[in-house]
Amino acid sequence: MVATDLKPFPPADTPVRLRAFVLGIALAALICLLTPYNNIYRQGTPLGGGHFPLAPFILLFWLTLTAAVFKRIFNGHAGLNGKEVLIIWILMVLASGIAYTGLVRTFFINLTAPFYYATVENRWAEVLHPLLPESWYPDQSAAKLFYEGLAGGRDMGWTAVCRNIPWRAWLTPLLVWGVFVLTCYGVMICMINLISRQWLHNERMNLPLLRVPQMLEQALDQDGLWKFLGNRFLLTGFFLAAALHLLNGLHAYFPTVPQLPTIILAGPYFPATGLFSGFQKLNIYLYPAFIGFAFLASRQISFSFWFLFLMGGLLSGLLVLLGWNIPASALGVTFGPALSKPEETQMIGAYPVFFVFILWLGRRHFLDILREAFRLSPEPPARTEWLSTRHSFWGMLLGLAAIVWWCRHFGQNPWTAVLLMGVFFMVMLVATRIICQGGVAYYTLTASPLDGILTFFSPRLFTPAGLLIAAVTQKVLFVDLRESLMPSLLHAAEISHREKKRKWVLFTIAGTLIVAVALSFVSMLTLCYKFGAREMDLEWAGRTTMTMYENVKTLTEASPHQSDWMIIFSTLGALVMLVLVIGYHRAYWWPLHPLGYLTAYSSAMRILWFSFLVGWLCNSLCLRYGGVRLFQRVSHLFVGLIIGDFFMAGVFALAGLFSNVNYQVLPV
Repeated sequence: MVATDLKPFPPADTPVRLRAFVLGIALAALICLLTPYNNIYRQGTPLGGGHFPLAPFILLFWLTLTAAVFKRIFNGHAGLNGKEVLIIWILMVLASGIAYTGLVRTFFINLTAPFYYATVENRWAEVLHPLLPESWYPDQSAAKLFYEGLAGGRDMGWTAVCRNIPWRAWLTPLLVWGVFVLTCYGVMICMINLISRQWLHNERMNLPLLRVPQMLEQALDQDGLWKFLGNRFLLTGFFLAAALHLLNGLHAYFPTVPQLPTIILAGPYFPATGLFSGFQKLNIYLYPAFIGFAFLASRQISFSFWFLFLMGGLLSGLLVLLGWNIPASALGVTFGPALSKPEETQMIGAYPVFFVFILWLGRRHFLDILREAFRLSPEPPARTEWLSTRHSFWGMLLGLAAIVWWCRHFGQNPWTAVLLMGVFFMVMLVATRIICQGGVAYYTLTASPLDGILTFFSPRLFTPAGLLIAAVTQKVLFVDLRESLMPSLLHAAEISHREKKRKWVLFTIAGTLIVAVALSFVSMLTLCYKFGAREMDLEWAGRTTMTMYENVKTLTEASPHQSDWMIIFSTLGALVMLVLVIGYHRAYWWPLHPLGYLTAYSSAMRILWFSFLVGWLCNSLCLRYGGVRLFQRVSHLFVGLIIGDFFMAGVFALAGLFSNVNYQVLPV
């Protein structure tokens, strides 16, 4: 945790009042309604992008300022205290991802693409349509209108468009998929409830993405907000980020204004052959906020992120230097969102080894869970989780059983469904650890969970219908993790662990998720039936979804053998991860953290590696030459970079609503 000159948090008996829960749900609902329009139709700065989303932070910032003003005007009586503002913020964060990449960005494309894009050439009608569960999909006329829009829809009001949506065609698919999605969310809540004590209290896991919101609210509760925001280091960081984006934003609107490049193409400086040929596509991205997050993260983790990313590039060059020109076709058919080279399949082996390491670290905690779940030992009275261990454990198993039954009902082999869901949630837990402990606000998987299953078990494990079920359910929730729910749930567990009304927090989270799913469905459908999905920024969603269905068709028709190279590199990845976890756990001098290896080939690290390099370097220099005293001061500069970056992103997101120019401050 970053050291500050603030006092500890206020006592746990500071109440969180009903107004905070109601306002949190209301603002979360508003974000869900506006996000598809802003992100997809207006193509503006995403309101809910990544794991530190823009709209919730901007609203957090202004709510904090408003509460401080109220405190000063009304003699210390604020409309909201710091804990309440944090609760409101995390409710908005939980909902914001659902309204975009976390769910609806690809959800409706998944349910309409097999019909709308079926042609004589791709033979989807012949191969795929017999496999599609009828209750999963709307009819073809509803799918066609989804892409082309209602007749005269552009001239209709929003309520008129909503009334004219063919709801009869959508009712069954939305109910069926709503049950699946909300059951998965329930399992995630139970898992976080079970594991949070181990990660947050036993291992004292650092959470860099929470530091700035917590510092703001700590300052608010101690009547030190104006002093905190007026810190000269913080103001320096704020104005550095603001000046950069003000200049570049003005350039976007007025091209005659000069700009400072924030993307440097470094690839041309490296040779096309030899050891450094793996850096042919290397870019340097300058994002002040992500430099700030990297500074707040553990130095060992920050170092491992950029160092192992560069080592991954060197490995590609080394293979070329040794004459091992492994073609991309050696991958075969894969579902990974960023899998492009055979050596990147090391992650298929690395993920399960790190998952076993997580289990081993918490072995005593998990044994306690089993004892308490089966009433072999009493549950300690002073717990900080939302639910009791017993309720969480059996709720998780019941939820998993319901998901397996759901898959079985639509044609999946039950044992295959058990394996599938086990791998899905394993990858989700590991990704949660990467995002929360590493401060990775923008994260993508390299290989998909299904790639791992197909590598070690072959496509013959699945029936044709089972393969389609696996691919579609993965695409709905378990592969596009830029805005996944589970990391935000862990942040919510940390925020609420001192709150006495923890069950209120749980019920509010559950209500927020239900409202978010329902309103996101309505908002996305209304938008697409008004303008037509073809006219909006859904190219990535359409391309990745069509690739997924085409891969299912290919595997159904051909059922190719496993690639030897994928097995070789997956085994190599498992061995490298084993060395990393042993060194990390057993040798105090060990410089590398295993999390760095898990992100070495992620497309997110191609954007963030330079930010982690700069953040690690500044962190190391401060502690080495200035000690804790200098670190305390300089940390405010990096907090200022984060606040300034997101403040300017909010300014240009607002400006984009009133113009045809959109200047993107943050990665999309």
